[in-house]
This record gives sequence, C-alpha cells and structure tokens, in this order.
Amino acid sequence: MPVTAPVLCKRIPTPPWGDPRDRHVVAYDEYVKTGGYQNLEKALDMEPAAIVAQVKDSMLRGRGGAGFPCGLKWTFLPPPDGGRRYLAVNCDEAEPGTFKDRLLCDFDPHLMLEGIAIACYACQLDTAYFFIRDEYRHEIDVVENAIREAYDHGIFGKRGLLKGKKKFTVECYLHRSAGAYICGEETGLLEAIEGKRAWPRVKPPFPAVKGLFGRPTIVNNVETLAAVVPIIEHGAAWWKTMGCESTLPGGMPSYGPKLMGVSGHVNRPGCYEVDLGIPLSKLVNDYCGGMRNGKKFKGAIAGGVSMGILGPYQFDAEMDFDIGRKYDVMGLGTACPTVFDEDTDMIAVCRNIARFFMRESCGQCTPCREGSAWMYKLLLRIEAGDATSKDLDLLLELAGSQGIIPGTTICGLADGNNWAVRTIVNKYREEFEARVKPTIIPVVEARMKPAISRPVTHVSVGAT
Repeated sequence: MPVTAPVLCKRIPTPPWGDPRDRHVVAYDEYVKTGGYQNLEKALDMEPAAIVAQVKDSMLRGRGGAGFPCGLKWTFLPPPDGGRRYLAVNCDEAEPGTFKDRLLCDFDPHLMLEGIAIACYACQLDTAYFFIRDEYRHEIDVVENAIREAYDHGIFGKRGLLKGKKKFTVECYLHRSAGAYICGEETGLLEAIEGKRAWPRVKPPFPAVKGLFGRPTIVNNVETLAAVVPIIEHGAAWWKTMGCESTLPGGMPSYGPKLMGVSGHVNRPGCYEVDLGIPLSKLVNDYCGGMRNGKKFKGAIAGGVSMGILGPYQFDAEMDFDIGRKYDVMGLGTACPTVFDEDTDMIAVCRNIARFFMRESCGQCTPCREGSAWMYKLLLRIEAGDATSKDLDLLLELAGSQGIIPGTTICGLADGNNWAVRTIVNKYREEFEARVKPTIIPVVEARMKPAISRPVTHVSVGAT
C-alpha cells in the first residue's frame, strides 16, 4: 500500500501534500502543539524491552545505507552493568547525492530528538552523540538550538527523561564532524568522536559490544531514529501497511515510507516521502515532473554514488532493499537517486566518482589507497582517448580486487568505488570501447630454425 499521508514530513510541507515554500523551522512549542513528545511519554509508560520488541516487529530497516533491521541491532547490546552506554547518531551524510537527513535537520529537529530519547530509554543508553557533518553549518545551528530547547523543557538532563517522568537520565551532545567522508562509516565515526583520526576499526568486536570508549554503543542513522516515533504512535502493524514485501526467495521486506532525495536531470529536484518499492520512473515522473527538457533517461545512481548505477533499461527499477540483487547494483543505499539524461558522458561520471573515492580514502588499507589512485589515472587516460582496450580490462581487474567483499579492506569505501566503476563500465561498455584504442596483437609466422648442436665435453672425475 502506498503512503497516503506524510509521516516523517508531517510538519514539513512536501509535494504532493504541501508547498515547500511554506517550510519553516518547527520550534519546541509548535512541535508540542502538533503532538510532539507525546510518543516519548507513551514509550516511558512501556518497559524498555517492549519498545525494542515493537521496533523489531515493525521490521524497520536502517535508513543510513545498509538496511540492517534496527530492532534486531538493538538486541545485540549486552545487559546493563552500571557503566556508560552510548547512542551515536549518524548525521554525517557525506555520500554524494544524499540530502534526506538534512531535510529533518533543517525543519523538524525535535522529531529526531524524540526518536533519540525513545531509543536511549529502550536500550538504556545514558549518553547520545549527534554526529553531524561540519559542512552543515546552518543545520548545526538549528540542531544545537533544538537540543538547548530540549534541555530547557526537561527532555534531557539531570532530572531524568521528560521532566523526571523516568529517573533514567540521558545527556545529548552535538559533535561536529572533521569533514571527511570516511567519518560516515560507523566505526570511523566512533573514532572521530573519541578525538582520533577516523580510521575504521577491524570488526569484531562490534560497536554494540565494544564501541565508544570501549563501551556498548548503538549507531543509528537520523532518519531511522525519526521513524521510531510514528512506530511507537501507531504500532508495528500500521508501519507494515506501507512499503512492500520482498519478491526474492527468503528476502526481507521493505516496509514503511522512505525519504528519497532526487537530484540530477529532472524538472523538480527535491526530497520526497514515498513508499519503499516505488518504481524509479514513477518517482521521477509523478514527483519530480519528469526528465528535464523532455530528454530521455540514460541512467541513475540509485542511492548515493557508492551503490553503482542503474542502466538505460532499468528506469522502472523498484526502489526497495531488493534492488541490489535484482538490478546488479550494491544496494538501495540512502535511496537518493541522481538521474542522468541522454546527453550525459558516462566516462566523465565514472572518472568524477573515482576521483572522489581516491581523495576520500583514509589510506589505512593498501588496496584502497593504491587501487583507487590507479583506477582514477586509468579513467583519466580513457577519457582523454589515450587508453587501449587493455587498459579497460585492467580497470575492471583493479575494481574487482579491492573491498570487503573480496576481503581486502576493513571498510566498504573501496566497495563503493568498485561497484560504481564496474557497473558504469559494464552497463555502458560500448561508450567506453568507443573511446579507447584497440589493443593490437600482431600475428607473426613462426619459422622453424635448426637446432644448434653443442659439443659435449666429458670430464673425468678426479682427473689431474
């Protein structure tokens, strides 16, 4: 069943239910008048385990890129032992083409804070770090002011949650990213909060067991935590009326609405709230006003550049968590498609993506550090018309030999580079082959030459 009313955009006017020109920052008083923090109060009347069970039953999947079930992740925490326990909120959002979390930060920050408070109570986490990318200067001010309002009205602080309704106390801090893409990787994010270089950690141990400062930690995306609020309000069964079932044997469903930020060659770029499973063509035509200047669709990066590309014949691809296995991309990712029209130079797109990953590699793993640079150099050569078909084969060989999927790196940054390059080359192979020179292997007639006989010298053992 499609989304028939805004859920996460309830207070953010968004087509087709509202005019974006009416958007404004929803402050604490307005948030409360429109039902805000009532679901936190409802959650505080429940047992923490019951909240976890409800989120788990909803099959809410992480909106940060991986799509891992949120409630299941919460169950990985060990029992409280009296020590500190943390929630790390991932709002780094440095994936090119992704701007869905920014919408919530810009206009409805208290929805995120209510989700944070509910998650902290459910998982018994006493400290939350809201990790936001440094380039979000305006959003930093908005969220910082919202946190201050939440403290002033007793949502967080020493009195306990919701003015002491529960004596369980939660402290919430805003932490600004150092500006690197790798900070969005969950363990790189933890390293950055600890004040260290954002090098991803080897796992296990996983953050739920040993995360921030060596203590149990849950890492959740902003949109994921915002979705917890309506799930507590309406229940898991209601949440599962939206979205879609999996069409793959044994596949996990894609329930609920999803924020999808569309950019590129469309008439009305923007962030829209739609149901998971919507065909990309419907999203572009019905929400974005169709392709810009009436041109033909050539391709789209489905959910951030690391996910790979949908080809010219995949315009009707369903935007759900099955998209990876069905359309030969890495996955749905952030579900923020970048759309390309018929005039797009796909070699330039591929080169631009490779340059991004080369520059954003943290350098910890040799295949990523060196391989990304080699791939970029090869693409520069191909784009300039100086490469041969052998270089094209070498490019694919390099791409396929780096990443956590072949098991050569710690994190998935190299996989993002790998999938982006491989899917673009494979789905637009003719465009690449037209730009390279054929590798010529001359065939020379072999002439038999007589064998050269060499005299054998006999040496007597022990001869003087």
